[in-house]
Amino acid sequence: MILIHKATIINEGNSFTGSLLLEGERISRIFKGDVPEAVLNTCRQVIDARGLWLMPGVIDDQVHFRDPGLTHKGDIHTESRAAVAGGVTSYMEMPNTNPQTVTWDALCRKMEMAAGKSVVNFSFYLGATNDNMEELKKADLKQICGVKVFMGSSTGNMLVDNDKALQRIFAEVDTLIATHCEKEEIIRKNIDIYKKEFGDFIPIQYHPLIRSAEACYQSSAHAVELADKYGSKLHVLHLSTARELSLFEAKPLDGKKITAEVCVHHLWFSDADYEKMGSRIKWNPAVKTAEDREALREGLKTGKLDVVATDHAPHLLSEKEGGVLQAASGGPLVQHSLQVMFELMKKGLYNKELVVEKMCHAPAQLFQIRERGFIREGYYADLVLVDPFKPYTVTPENLFYKCGWSPFEGNTFSCSIHTTFVNGNIVYQNGNVTEGVFGRALEFNK
Repeated sequence: MILIHKATIINEGNSFTGSLLLEGERISRIFKGDVPEAVLNTCRQVIDARGLWLMPGVIDDQVHFRDPGLTHKGDIHTESRAAVAGGVTSYMEMPNTNPQTVTWDALCRKMEMAAGKSVVNFSFYLGATNDNMEELKKADLKQICGVKVFMGSSTGNMLVDNDKALQRIFAEVDTLIATHCEKEEIIRKNIDIYKKEFGDFIPIQYHPLIRSAEACYQSSAHAVELADKYGSKLHVLHLSTARELSLFEAKPLDGKKITAEVCVHHLWFSDADYEKMGSRIKWNPAVKTAEDREALREGLKTGKLDVVATDHAPHLLSEKEGGVLQAASGGPLVQHSLQVMFELMKKGLYNKELVVEKMCHAPAQLFQIRERGFIREGYYADLVLVDPFKPYTVTPENLFYKCGWSPFEGNTFSCSIHTTFVNGNIVYQNGNVTEGVFGRALEFNK
């Protein structure tokens, strides 16, 4: 048994001084106040957590770990090691790998691979195409987090741009539909406009004008319209504009069928950062204006935005070279997302209870994850100890990403990740990841 002793426990909207007893992979007891002497005497390890915050492990509902087929820049093992170093204990991975995860067999193979490689817990989206409805219907809903629909540019044939196919997906898929929303026709038109001015090398700062706010809004509005029409459970990923917030309601998560995610880079960066950061902050959807960023920050507080995630998508720096049409979109984020959110808390934007709600509780509730995402007796011991008073500077030497870089390099965050537990195991502590495979497939109450 392990006792986490006298931490500040942040859970379900409250913070209090308490202790947790872990037995095997589960939380056995939660103590408020003193721990009985008999319990202290039976513990094989007592962790003195005075001055530390204890919270559930972060659940990241959108990552690209590049496995299989793109493993020169990331794989399930390397990126899950980075995740646990950032306090992330569970992730949901996207289907645009090679081969794409657009068949039930491909998804099962990925699950088998993760069982032998993932340091933290995992689930995978089944990808939709214009013509794979029969594969979507094969899915065992208790084994997948949802179906991913690219309503904007994507890898291979994963752009779902056929209206009849989209309508069938929203009408017939009986699980959460997660969408990437950017209107392809608007993007192509904008590319043509800027190619006439700049040729094939369009400067990076024009990326948010090509993948414009209008392209995002029209696509998100179409997804919401389809979900309203067919009663679908819709989750719109990585909102990036103020205008899109008008499509969503500010009310408790348990009363919603249509939800929205925001990613840490859209809460941290703005288009003013392209001058300094260049293609290192090139994502799809694009980082947009400071006004958009402020609206997203506020939308998280009001409840229009339900979940904070990363869209972690590593590339080699060599793949990030060039202009808008050449540089790859995406970047590594999963190691620092929790620190980013606590830094925004230190700036006065949020309290620590809201950070835990949006990164831990809400993903568990939204995706109906069984016995994770909360500190409750009998739940899996996926936990994070945070040192709120120990600054942490991001350097190339302390990165766990296979791609070897971070858009946060040089930033000093106010807090550090002290210890991360996965299924009751200490997997990260004070800068070191324990060797081994500790993750398991997430289970869903569907």
